[in-house]
Amino acid sequence: MASGFFALLDDIAAIMDDVAVMSKIATKKTAGILGDDLAVNAEKASGFVSSRELPVLWAIAKGSFINKLIILPIAFLLSAFFPLAIIIILVLGGLFLAYEGAEKIYEYFFSHSHSTTEITMETFSEEEILTLEKGKIKSAIVTDFILSVEIVIIALGTVIKETLTSQIVVVSFIAILATVGVYGIVALIVRMDELGFKLIGLSTKENSPSKIIGNLLVQALPKVIKSLAIIGTIALLLVAGGIFVHNIDFLHHVLPKLPSIIKEFSIGLIVGLIVLGIVNLFKKMFGKK
Repeated sequence: MASGFFALLDDIAAIMDDVAVMSKIATKKTAGILGDDLAVNAEKASGFVSSRELPVLWAIAKGSFINKLIILPIAFLLSAFFPLAIIIILVLGGLFLAYEGAEKIYEYFFSHSHSTTEITMETFSEEEILTLEKGKIKSAIVTDFILSVEIVIIALGTVIKETLTSQIVVVSFIAILATVGVYGIVALIVRMDELGFKLIGLSTKENSPSKIIGNLLVQALPKVIKSLAIIGTIALLLVAGGIFVHNIDFLHHVLPKLPSIIKEFSIGLIVGLIVLGIVNLFKKMFGKK
């Protein structure tokens, strides 16, 4: 009886070791998309009045968690019974991400009236701020959904030959890591200035370490936010291009000698501009009607 119990413990330990190894591999495979996810969501969570940054980020994080609760069971079912649907969903998601990235570039060069401004009480009324917040939160959650699909599918691909139990444990771990890790880091980024001010207040000496670090954090935040807008746009196009290259056979074999990062960005941008042109054409047609 006792030997059977200890044998069961050994089996459990072996399974946990296997899961740990598979989780490590899956984390490495998804590291790139997690970095893109971080850049995109940090850019989308910025631009709010200081007191609203964390509530808005919390709302987006809750939406991200719900996204993954929806995606995970569907991904397991489709992987088992209709794997082609996963590729179709990925490509459709890639079209949306490419469109978002191309739209940001288009607005930067041709539509300066839509340039990003911080949402403050001086600029908008309280009711307008809440409306703008809801719009940005909704946009961030939709983008997160598509990035989450990509993360889940990549993680699932690393354990696709394993048992269903191993798939569920590993992919669920990656999904939780993506939500908690990404949004935890985003929260630190958007609160850099608050931390800086607290460090400045710790000492009255002008050249104290806390004051120097605090001033650096306060001065760095606007530059970080601006750079995240650029990095986030590039990340959208890279993720979209990667989806197209890895899931459309024709594009996979186009320009094989070109570095993958340039190839994926270029394809993401070209497809994004095509989708943007089609969307704008429909908007004009609808406007005329």
